[in-house]
Amino acid sequence: MSSIYDTHIKNRLVIDNTFRGMPRERPAPPSFAASKPLLPQPIWQNHPAAIDCYWRVWELAFRNLRRPTAGNGFVANYIDTAFNNNLFMWDSAFILLFGRYGNRAFNFQRTLDNLYCKQHPDGFICREIRELDGSDVFQRFDPASTGPNVLPWVEWEYYLVCGDRDRLERVFPVLTAYHQWLRHYRTWQDGSYWTSGWGCGMDNQPRVPVQPGYDDAQAAWWAHGHLSWVDACMQQILSAKTLLKMAEVLNRVDEVDSLRDEVASLVSFVNEKMWDDATAFYYDRRRDGSLGSVKTIGAYWALLADAVAPERQERFIEHLRNTAEFNRPNRVPSLSADHPMYQADGGYWLGGVWAPTNYMLLRGLTRLGYDALAHEIASNNLDNVVQLFAKTGTVWENQAPESVAPGNPAARDFVGWGGLPPTAMMFEYVFGLRADCEHARLVWDVRLLDEHGVLQYPYGRQGVLDLRCARRASTRDRPVIDVKSGVDVMLRITWEGGAEEVLLKADTRINTGRRPL
Repeated sequence: MSSIYDTHIKNRLVIDNTFRGMPRERPAPPSFAASKPLLPQPIWQNHPAAIDCYWRVWELAFRNLRRPTAGNGFVANYIDTAFNNNLFMWDSAFILLFGRYGNRAFNFQRTLDNLYCKQHPDGFICREIRELDGSDVFQRFDPASTGPNVLPWVEWEYYLVCGDRDRLERVFPVLTAYHQWLRHYRTWQDGSYWTSGWGCGMDNQPRVPVQPGYDDAQAAWWAHGHLSWVDACMQQILSAKTLLKMAEVLNRVDEVDSLRDEVASLVSFVNEKMWDDATAFYYDRRRDGSLGSVKTIGAYWALLADAVAPERQERFIEHLRNTAEFNRPNRVPSLSADHPMYQADGGYWLGGVWAPTNYMLLRGLTRLGYDALAHEIASNNLDNVVQLFAKTGTVWENQAPESVAPGNPAARDFVGWGGLPPTAMMFEYVFGLRADCEHARLVWDVRLLDEHGVLQYPYGRQGVLDLRCARRASTRDRPVIDVKSGVDVMLRITWEGGAEEVLLKADTRINTGRRPL
């Protein structure tokens, strides 16, 4: 009797997927109480609610830890998505972008191992897997079956903080095979990519054209609409570029030469076929070559993919400053406020403010040097999240763009990616601490005036630093930084008035107030 797996065109890289058939590991997950002493300890003068919100996020995260079962065939302990009884690719990826800071207490990154171990022989990985029995929720050729492809980026971000080259070695063939599956089965003849409302993760945005004889509302969720989807194209540029960086670290560049050609082709396509110069924005492209009219936050994957021509960057980014579009009281809405379907209460992805897309946006702004704007947006979003936490005692799946309120609808206690703003966003964009293990560097972009810092800040596989910045009177004042380091690292301090590099040696303490420039 033939198996469904016999219908696959097998990808040779899947043979190197060591997560398939891996022995199941299921020690009892640690409790929050036991883990708290191992977690980073933020300091922020005059902001007790933000600190309380930070600890609430970790408390909820540790409540959602799960063990694999014989029935589901998972291979590692993991953090549950906190939405239903399924493990989501999209959600899990963003949970891990703050989970990496808790790696000393629990290896959150191994959540993805449970997706990798379910990879099909042709490279496909389902976007949603049942925790009950480990089965795919979608058949692989369903338009909603997989995506968005952010896995290479998330593994690279983990590498930047944790420096785990061994993990890069293991995930590289898995992620390359998955990228190739998308290229084989999610592209049009021109090489552009398609997806669907569910496949792109932004379920109900009004991007799919009217389809005669079909329900338009359902089409937004499930149909590809014969579109070239702007976010899917940008994500595949990002995926290919990230896999090429991994290949350089791993000395495997000869295995991925085709990715260079794809990057060149896709970057050319999005800039020639998906950019509208009159409005300075990237849009979905219809089958007849015309462009859509939806200004979606998904277009800003272009920043992270470094796909925007330099002469277009400022005009494209200006939409984020425009109060009629993306600069709303709670930044940044997922749909531009000048769209007729924009909803003040969020309407899910019809304007809701979502942690994953905001975090993506911040990383893209940093990539292009818009650090001041990234700090401004992150500070605004964190303030709204903390105010909502003070009112409700918890964090939410998404928030309303026009008021301090949950989105409509929004799940509560959502950790989940709702944990991103009070943790990773606070560390990286409000405090300005961004690790780069690839270059043995830690950047501290100091913009706050209040005393702030992080004790037990994790760096690399074993390193820990205590970091504290004293209160300042002006943003132009040179920061006085007190650092106790357990690892060799170059600390680059930047502020409005200048920059300074301090070489930190393991088991030493330095106070920049006692050192000349």
